[in-house]
Amino acid sequence: MPRLRLPAFRGQRRRAPPAARLSSMLPMESLDPEGFERVIDANLNGVWRTFRAALPRDSRGYLLAVSSMAAFVHSPLNGPYTASKAGVWALCDSTRLEVRHLGVDVGSAHPTFFKTPMMDAVHEDPAGRKLWGDNASGLWAMIPIDDVVEAVVDGIERRSAMIVAPKRNALAARILGLIRPLVDRIGFPGDTVPEAIRLASSPQRTERETGVDTLAR
Repeated sequence: MPRLRLPAFRGQRRRAPPAARLSSMLPMESLDPEGFERVIDANLNGVWRTFRAALPRDSRGYLLAVSSMAAFVHSPLNGPYTASKAGVWALCDSTRLEVRHLGVDVGSAHPTFFKTPMMDAVHEDPAGRKLWGDNASGLWAMIPIDDVVEAVVDGIERRSAMIVAPKRNALAARILGLIRPLVDRIGFPGDTVPEAIRLASSPQRTERETGVDTLAR
């Protein structure tokens, strides 16, 4: 494990990193409204509540929310999750403008795939395996959790507005709107999405496989 230098913060309430990750693996037609609302409430409303409670009132405060690369890569069968993470990103941008005159900085962290209980559930799900494979290589390859930790700690020290892990994804994160059609074609080719929807809609799926209530962090 890499040796990490923890940032030195003086004073109170310097960091507020809400980090819940609640997800689902269902197409819109199969996901009940309550399931959608649970994901939004945990991932987006939870960040808003934490930010509001921990909002620094003094100069040099720093707020950090954990978003995801899903804020930029809007994958199928993950509508509530991608919407919530894009919302976290937007909330950080808006809040940053509201507090910058106070000398307060706001950042959002956008890691790619790394091992969590949520990803374990995805890999147990036939629809998840169809979409992402085993996340061992290629566009959707996992990265070690130590890389995520190191990137976040470095971002906190720099009071970064955006933290992307791995760093090679930073350019894509900023201009993905221009290259999203290419990402969609490469990442989800052929019948990948229709087949994943078929698997996700199977009546034989277990509650564990649907992943609606899978808390990762």
